[in-house]
Formats: sequence, C-alpha cells, structure tokens
Amino acid sequence: MVINQILKNYIWELFIPKGKAICLSNKYFYITMIINDLKGTVQLSNGVSMPCFGLGVFKTQEGSEVENAVKWALEAGYRHIDTAAIYRNERGVGNAVRASGIPRNELFITTKLWNDNQRNDTVMAGFEESLGLLQTDYIDLYLIHWPVKGKFTATWKVMEDIYRSGRVRAIGVSNFLQHHLEDLFRIADIKPMVNQVECHPYLVQQQLIDFCHAHHMVYEAWSPIMRGKVNDIPLLEELSDKYHKSQVQIVLRWDLQKGIVTIPKSVHQERIRHNADIFDFELSAEDMDLIDKLDKNHHFGAHPDNFTF
Repeated sequence: MVINQILKNYIWELFIPKGKAICLSNKYFYITMIINDLKGTVQLSNGVSMPCFGLGVFKTQEGSEVENAVKWALEAGYRHIDTAAIYRNERGVGNAVRASGIPRNELFITTKLWNDNQRNDTVMAGFEESLGLLQTDYIDLYLIHWPVKGKFTATWKVMEDIYRSGRVRAIGVSNFLQHHLEDLFRIADIKPMVNQVECHPYLVQQQLIDFCHAHHMVYEAWSPIMRGKVNDIPLLEELSDKYHKSQVQIVLRWDLQKGIVTIPKSVHQERIRHNADIFDFELSAEDMDLIDKLDKNHHFGAHPDNFTF
C-alpha cells in the first residue's frame, strides 16, 4: 500500500509493505522504520539503529520495582529501555540489564542529563555518574533533558565532546521546540539525532514532527498514552471496537505509523506485554487522520518554554 500525504511544505510518501515497514521521505531526507516486531528499528542520522518501541521508566521506583519492570520487558522481547538521571533509577536499570544475560550490544539504553548539571556546568560529571550507575561502558543515546535557558547551547558542545569520545553511540535532546532547535543548530557541529517530546493524540505538534524529520532527527514520544487518559476518548473507544485492540494499543500503533518512536511506561507485567501487542494490525489512513484531528495542543507535562525545575 502506498499513501501520499502533503504536509506543510513537504511531500511525504508513506509505504507500508505488507503492513510491516514504514518509509517517510521527501526531497530533504529519507528515513525507514521497520515495525515487524519489538526488534524493529529506525536508523539515526549517524547510522545507528534505534528500536522503535521501548519501555519508559519515569516514576518507577529504584530497586525491585524498576528491576522487575525491565526484567519483564526484556523477557517480552523489548530491547530499548529509556531512563534519566532525575528518575533516580539508573542503578536498577543497570542491575536488570546485567541480570538478563542479554548481550549488551543487543540492547539500546537511553538516559538523560538533568537540568542542574547544565546550570552548574557539570555536564561531564553528570554523564560519568549515569554511566557508573548504569554499569555499562557506553550509553546508546544520551539526551539533554530540557532546554535550560542560557545553558543548553553550551551544554550541547560538551555533549558533542562526549559523543566524539566514543562513550555514547548517539546524542540528542528532549523537550526542544523548533526555536530551541534553531538556536542549537547555529552553534552545533553535530546535529541532534533524536528529539524526545511529549506526544499523544491531544498534543500532536505536526509542524515540529515535520521540522525534526526534515533535519534528519528521529521524533520520539514520551507520555504517549496521556497518563491513561486515552481510555476516556470516545473516538479511541470506537477504534478499539473496530480493530479489536485496546485504546492504548491503538495509540501506540498510531505512533509507529506516524514514524514516531514510542516508550510507554508500565510496572505491571501483563500491561508491559499488552502494550507491545501492536504488530498484527494496521490503522487505515482515514483512522490515522481522525486521531490526528484530536489534537488540542494540550500539555499534561510542563511546557518547554515555561518550566521551573
């Protein structure tokens, strides 16, 4: 099936051969996301393969809670785990990864630099601490967690140094809007490879998605299921009945078909498995558009231009 869509100033082609792979292209870039199963990947601008579906561990308690969540995810076939320094559970993630017995090069671990390290000019120290807690020799993806005003451009130059050292495979940002990215581009030798942002049916930000893709950045969704509020949306209930999938599964599939990496959070074994059961159906172009139209430009989390932490 071939679907042609005109979005803003770009002409995109969405190919879904046998419902399994997505390719987004325009005259500026070409990106392929393979969504056969949990091992499906998207290629970053530097050639690194990033799993398109992962487990987020925001507000997952250090110790047995996070270790069990990661253990269950890896047993279910997940290969992408997303944490952050401020989550205070990097050690537990590292413990679970080591206990899994899965070769390190088969896993993809993301963590993020916290804002205090930007403000205190301790970016390298923050990285070293995360690396130690995760008990690994390298991090697959290292992100600036928030665009701290007056600091994030200088922080990016240190991120570039860390990348050049070979101890991270890719670098990127989180919660950056277009104007933050434009400021970053002015001083960057290496462009961010990923932008991880709040993204769900009530906050689509299609213009930002288009901008990131046009600049060879993978777009990644945090809070994709709106803290469970996707279950309260009538349209998603209708689509749930149509496809015989839950509202959560409909939204996670919508992410992937939009070419968006997604990292839903759960600490329950059955839900971790349930969230990943999205590779045996395909949303129609019409239903994708209906979900897009739910957009309210509504943030459940902090706004990137107005955060106080």
